Amino acid sequence: MPLTGDFGLIDPQDLTAQCFERAEETADALFYEQPRKVVHIDAGAIAALTGFLAEYLEPGGRYLDLMSSWRSHYPPDLNPGHVTGLGMNAEELADNPQLDQWLVHNLNAAPELPFANQLFDAVTCTVSVQYMTRPLAVFREVNRVLKPGAPFILSFSNRCFPQKAIALWLAMDDVQHVELVESYFGENWRDICTRNCPTQADPLYIVWARACA
Repeated sequence: MPLTGDFGLIDPQDLTAQCFERAEETADALFYEQPRKVVHIDAGAIAALTGFLAEYLEPGGRYLDLMSSWRSHYPPDLNPGHVTGLGMNAEELADNPQLDQWLVHNLNAAPELPFANQLFDAVTCTVSVQYMTRPLAVFREVNRVLKPGAPFILSFSNRCFPQKAIALWLAMDDVQHVELVESYFGENWRDICTRNCPTQADPLYIVWARACA
């Protein structure tokens, strides 16, 4: 049954299981088994995202690219200390030139992150939040692995694989998407911010917050 209506202020604790259903509920590992070496936003949106990350990521840091793929869109002159990619397709991850380390991991099946507490200086998630079926658990885990004050930066557009995006996402417009992602940040986060990045074609929205001490 499609979701309709004015969602208003969102309390993710009130969302039903129906909100996180997908049109295609076959195993995610099967859906992502075939590598898709394409970018999911256009050149203008990529440039806007890279410019934003240049503002908010400190050179020399340790970063986690969550739900990663064959490109991470980090600034080419960022000079990070170490970048870990966590994604669903080994061939894509192996082809990502910005990753120092990568592992295949399905957050929908196991939201627990295989990393130590307070390990990362930032976590990024690019055009993938719409596929999270257990976002509150994932956000708690990201908070755990971030150093105090470090940001979790999520970016998204209006593109997606509709068969794997959650039902609630498909029922919402872009403004509501921003509000939904904001709502996923619960306790132990501060300074929740949003940005609508002007582009020529694909829209780009960024939501981020910092882990509390």
